Amino acid sequence: MAKNDDAAGRLTPVLRPVRAGNGFEEALEQILRLLRLGLVAGGDRLPAERELAERMGISRVTLREVLKVLADQGLVESRRGRYGGTFVLGRPDTGGGEDELRRRVAEVNVEDTLRFREVLEVGAAGLCAAHGLAGADADRLRAALAATHDAPLADYRRRDTLLHLTLAELSGSPTLAEQYAAVRASLNELLDCIPLLVRNLEHSQQQHTALVEAVLDGDADGAREMMREHCEGTAALLRGFLAR
Repeated sequence: MAKNDDAAGRLTPVLRPVRAGNGFEEALEQILRLLRLGLVAGGDRLPAERELAERMGISRVTLREVLKVLADQGLVESRRGRYGGTFVLGRPDTGGGEDELRRRVAEVNVEDTLRFREVLEVGAAGLCAAHGLAGADADRLRAALAATHDAPLADYRRRDTLLHLTLAELSGSPTLAEQYAAVRASLNELLDCIPLLVRNLEHSQQQHTALVEAVLDGDADGAREMMREHCEGTAALLRGFLAR
């Protein structure tokens, strides 16, 4: 027990309350970071679910979804019994996806790409809402959203990209749309190297729906805030996998 208590103390600089709106993504980012830093060594047990959830300010349901992703990636395993819990596994050999991700990262300034993407996306959402979308433009945005809801997993990122490009194009600024297309291409080069997580996609869809509703309601502040939150979630997820 003392060993586990010592481990819990070492996690204090890494594990912190997540911001509202992106609990799953930010919790995943934090735990991936602590594994990379070796704060819990291979073979050691993570603190109890209750403590982890309290540290990050998330529900135990969300935490279990995070731990399941980590287990699916071969980073942790759950053991039952008196001495059970979630144990860190030795880091597996890196596969082609991670190797390719790191190769692509070497060719792009990730933080600059993420910041520029957020500036463009937040601006586009605010412009669309402020100008007001009606008629064919509103129908086009609704159709792009519906396509993401109906997308098979293998086609999700393409349709997600089309939804975001639609918002950029409807902003009324061809330059913004052109710049967004370029930055999104760079971002997709990175996103294509990490797994599609069902929990994350469900959350993204909720944000997409709220975003489109705000735009169509003419709520510029609400549209900008939802888009900012959405971009922050994607950034947290990508940083988490880069930290491995």
